[in-house]
Amino acid sequence: MGHNNTLSFQINRYSNTNYQSNYAKNVGGFTLIELMISLVLGLLISAAVIQVYIVNTRTVTIQQSASEVQDSTIFALQSLEDHIRIANLGNPITSISDTTNHGGIVLTSTNLGSSNTTEAKYLTNSAGSKGWAGLSNITGVNSDQLTIQYKNITPNTLYDCEGGEIIAGSADWVVERYFVRLATGVSASGSGVQDLVLACAAGRVNSDGTVVSKFDGVGSVIVPGIDQFKILLGIKLDINKLTYIAPSTYLGLTEKPPINTVKLGVIIRSSTPLITDNDQTSFTVLGTTQDLKADTARRKYYRRSYESTILLRNARLMDVVATAPTLAKTP
Repeated sequence: MGHNNTLSFQINRYSNTNYQSNYAKNVGGFTLIELMISLVLGLLISAAVIQVYIVNTRTVTIQQSASEVQDSTIFALQSLEDHIRIANLGNPITSISDTTNHGGIVLTSTNLGSSNTTEAKYLTNSAGSKGWAGLSNITGVNSDQLTIQYKNITPNTLYDCEGGEIIAGSADWVVERYFVRLATGVSASGSGVQDLVLACAAGRVNSDGTVVSKFDGVGSVIVPGIDQFKILLGIKLDINKLTYIAPSTYLGLTEKPPINTVKLGVIIRSSTPLITDNDQTSFTVLGTTQDLKADTARRKYYRRSYESTILLRNARLMDVVATAPTLAKTP
């Protein structure tokens, strides 16, 4: 009896030992080396995934920013060009200067009518003009201002730059003022890059220049992000030479040739910041190199410069050149 108990105890002990051995094998974990290898591989895979994500995000933001700038260029600037192109519409005088009554390019109050007394700061101005200080995000170079004028003599309804209706055959002259200002709700922030927009304020004057509706307000936004707005006036000095000069230079001339062309130069900024280093900070606008103001945060936007030359349809000058006919030689 005692022998049987001893044998049973030994069998049970052997069985328990095998069970514990198998259990240890089944529940055994990773070694320290295996854990380190797994951790390194996991970090490498995570780094690769993050790198791909960053590259894709940068690409998307660049594409989106470029699209925003392109939209502003295609739609906003084309609309601006269309309005400038019809400047001087309705005026029987096609020779535009600073003394032309209701001239398409408004340089002086005389252009608005005999009884007009509008301040010069609301008329076409450029850097160097008296009392003018246009906003700009370019170091040492102010933005310009362009004021135009026309009358709707067409049989169709037109709309000014703020969307106001211009009834066909209206007796009033439409005045549109294009200028750079701070974005709505934004205050000036020192000497760095600011949030600027290109706006247009539209008004009306009657035949003698009395203001029917003012054009000195904040206006409507034409381009939501802009850093610079420059203009040059095209004048013809002789039959074969067209020269572009700033409005301030034109006003300083003793003899002022007629204006028949306007050249625009702008630097447009995206509204989406780039997830990358600073983008281009030096630009060429109307033949002049310009540098963006220093600003750590707001330099990281997609910016491009654009130029456009607009011929005034209602200020074309014809040059008549007399030439002697060539006679055939008599045999």
